Amino acid sequence: MEEILKYFPALDEGRRDRFAALDALYADWNSKINVISRKDMESFYTHHVLHSLAIATTMDNVLGIGGQRILDLGTGGGFPGIPLAIYYPQNRFVLCDSIGKKIKVAGAVAEELKLDNVQCVNARVETLEGGFDWVVSRAVAPLDKILGWVRGKWTKGVICLKGGDVESEIELCIRKRLLDPKKVMVSDISIFFKEDWFEGKKVVTVS
Repeated sequence: MEEILKYFPALDEGRRDRFAALDALYADWNSKINVISRKDMESFYTHHVLHSLAIATTMDNVLGIGGQRILDLGTGGGFPGIPLAIYYPQNRFVLCDSIGKKIKVAGAVAEELKLDNVQCVNARVETLEGGFDWVVSRAVAPLDKILGWVRGKWTKGVICLKGGDVESEIELCIRKRLLDPKKVMVSDISIFFKEDWFEGKKVVTVS
């Protein structure tokens, strides 16, 4: 929890309490349904919660506007959707995953935290109806595949947490999807979060 307060010291009590409760909730669920590796649980707040909130550091000027509907594609156990829903209680989040046991965990965590702005859906994203302002995702698939899956479902942008050879992935996506390169923005997470683990990790936004 210290990792969160280090970078987000102005959190109100309600959000602090919810973030503080995440560790025990996920540790309990992870003992029943393995959604996070044991190694990652040792660095839970850095590798999962803080990583999810990297989206807030780069996109707060637009995500901070209330009344928006945000789709978390391939949420797994609830990342980045659950941390973002805690951070942005003024927006509504639909967490989608095709694997039932993973979305079960996300739904149980959201219910335990009384996150009324979260809806969890066990489905393939292609079957969802549109009407989202933003799509967010974390380590789900190459960018061009993600854009294909959510085509026509968003109006403002797609935000992806990425690592590895991001430049090649973006170049391929631009060619395949005929994107205007000016519509793609890349932010280095290590500019905001100084832990070594964030070296090479990016937030990629397609608008």
